[in-house]
Amino acid sequence: MEPFSIPLETIYLYGLIISGILTFVYVLFADVFHFHGPGDGLDFLNPVLIFAFVTILSASGYLLERLSSIHYLLILGISAVAALIVVTLLNVFVLVPLSGAEESLVYKESDLQGRVGTVITSIPADGFGEVMIDSTSGRIAKPALSFDGDSIPNGTSVLVVQVKNGVLEVTIHHQLESFL
Repeated sequence: MEPFSIPLETIYLYGLIISGILTFVYVLFADVFHFHGPGDGLDFLNPVLIFAFVTILSASGYLLERLSSIHYLLILGISAVAALIVVTLLNVFVLVPLSGAEESLVYKESDLQGRVGTVITSIPADGFGEVMIDSTSGRIAKPALSFDGDSIPNGTSVLVVQVKNGVLEVTIHHQLESFL
């Protein structure tokens, strides 16, 4: 079949090229094009998934038109099912884990309250020092001052009492000794 007197394999090829370029451009500029709107909760309407679907549909349609003599509607159906399967796998095994990974590295300063850290720069009684806190995503070094107004030497284990304006207010952490 030749709609508009253009062979179907040519239409598939144009669709492949255009959707491939649009996918590449969208991936490069995703932060610019991303918006939070009424359809934001619909993950299957993600432009990456739509562009990937059209790209895979076009590629498989082009190959099947070129290499087989199957009816054009059957080729369209096979291509659509193949694209749906690949895009579903892409979403489940690549995009969803990546979106979760971005959020796992983020922390709020209020999350540091109650954490135990180590003084890496001595904290004078009336000044600032620095505390290192170990976390699952790495280490966090933050400026700190003494909550009690006492000086705290380097290497001391401290407890974060509160966080104000990005500065940790800490006190010496007394660990309970185990009884034998």
